[in-house]
Amino acid sequence: MAAMGEAAPEVPPGVDPLYVAIVRFNRRDYGATIALCTQLLDAQPYDQAAWFLKTRALTMAVWIDDVEVDEEGVADALLDDNATASMPRPGTSLARPMTGAAAGGVNASVRPMSASGRPTTGFARPGTQSARPGTQSRGGTAGLAAAMGGGRLGTASRPMTSFGRLVRLGTASLAAAASGGAGGGPFIAVDRLDLRKYAERPTLARALFDYILYHDHNPKKALELAALATVATDFGEWWWKERLGKCYFQLGLLRDAEKQLRSSLAAQPTVLATLELARVYLRLDQPNAALDVYAKGADAFPHDVSLVVGQARTCDALNEGGRAVALYKRALALDATHVESLACLAAHHFYTDQPELALRFFRRLLQLGVSSTALWNNLALSCFYSAQYDLCLAAFERALALADDGEAGDVWYNVGQVAIGIGDLGLAYQAFKVAISVDTNHVESYANLGVLELRKGNLDAARANFQTVHEMAPHMFEPFFNGALLAFKLGDFQEAHDLASKAIGAFPEHHDSHELLRQLRQLFAHL
Repeated sequence: MAAMGEAAPEVPPGVDPLYVAIVRFNRRDYGATIALCTQLLDAQPYDQAAWFLKTRALTMAVWIDDVEVDEEGVADALLDDNATASMPRPGTSLARPMTGAAAGGVNASVRPMSASGRPTTGFARPGTQSARPGTQSRGGTAGLAAAMGGGRLGTASRPMTSFGRLVRLGTASLAAAASGGAGGGPFIAVDRLDLRKYAERPTLARALFDYILYHDHNPKKALELAALATVATDFGEWWWKERLGKCYFQLGLLRDAEKQLRSSLAAQPTVLATLELARVYLRLDQPNAALDVYAKGADAFPHDVSLVVGQARTCDALNEGGRAVALYKRALALDATHVESLACLAAHHFYTDQPELALRFFRRLLQLGVSSTALWNNLALSCFYSAQYDLCLAAFERALALADDGEAGDVWYNVGQVAIGIGDLGLAYQAFKVAISVDTNHVESYANLGVLELRKGNLDAARANFQTVHEMAPHMFEPFFNGALLAFKLGDFQEAHDLASKAIGAFPEHHDSHELLRQLRQLFAHL
């Protein structure tokens, strides 16, 4: 796409500049479209066709699929006034999903070792970028700060212009709005517009709404225009109801958004409104309601992949791994090139001791042109556990070549894991040290370094590494158990009891911690 500040392209003699602008717009060359429309508006400020096209180009240049981008920060989670229950029951809330192998979830003792960004699927999605790759244990002030942190329009008059084409002229308010672009100001001064007048012109109002919402990021003004347009259409236009729901969602008025989206679906079922309504229920922490919405949408639109993937994501978040895998397979049946489904199925097979099948999925991703640090890292691990050692090191080299500072630590950690697997503890020790030097908050490397220091007999260094992990990642049970075992061998039974209790608190099904506590209780009984 051309830059938005580029010069207007040359127009061949005898060709209408508006036609050239429309062709550039259809080619998604929004910068050239904006430049051509600016020239037309400079010559004729009342040209509504040029105004409409420039508005659409400015919107599309910054447009994103906001159904997919739903990043919820720490502040949103802590200050949520829409919680339905303070003690959610397992399986009915994203705050307390079904856990354990019996529920189809990943056992806590099987800790993902990839730089994929998602602990159970291997595919980074919106809402997980701030999470710790593999274990969601990454902290730090930087992450906390980021978290808180068609037809021609107009009248019936068609005067000829110097360009030799027929245009419809706008009003003075339209020219005043567009004149804001002169001198570096905004193209449309929304505060100066009479939105009631624009609401009575459906095509123009839709273009203006998208501009306000996506370009100006002003959901309040967009909501005002949508409400006026809904009244102008006698509450019968499903498109405006869907846009009202979008505005309400961005403003945090989730129940109002639910009402408008349900009304839009009742008037005209659409995939977009279905996805929006499911997103509202997910933000309300009602995943079962979201699954019902996805299921009804999938029945109405059986060939739409996004609805199937939405169900799979929700089941994945609830740790219902069996249902999620079946849905991802269904998504692949609909679209054999769906990257997310391929990545999630690859991760599923990897963590269910089927690295050969995972390797086939990762290779398929390479064939589709995907090339990233996470993919090469996961490919290396699959090659290693499939006994293809020659390809493993080459894949790690590619992963390190593509890695940035935030990903290199994970790759070196996995190199250390592979080194442990082949028995080269010296290489493993060096890899974990490099991982810590790249990322000082890489708690898994600290935990493994503690074990290696313990094998070397450096008890103080081992205890220091375990203590570091205790402070940085209290949800990890392995460092607590290792620390408890070390304290038990050193004769510090009280510290061993405390650490073993914390290990069970992090992972209640850990048998070795229960056995250690049983031995400690027997010792305390004889003291």
